[in-house]
Amino acid sequence: MLLAYKAALASPHVTAAAVEAGEFPRLADAMNVWAVPSIAVNGVPQWDGAVREQVFLERILTPSFG
Repeated sequence: MLLAYKAALASPHVTAAAVEAGEFPRLADAMNVWAVPSIAVNGVPQWDGAVREQVFLERILTPSFG
């Protein structure tokens, strides 16, 4: 989540939010969250699990991403 927050601080085109899956199980089910962290872009689940900062940035900066 920290990387998502850093990206949001660096760009007005990015917003980030964290949701506690245990407190919001319906949302977790709706987003098909099976592992944490689970990254969604524009409401679409993209990948599960932590990644290094370089990998995170490469994924979100890829023109065909999402």
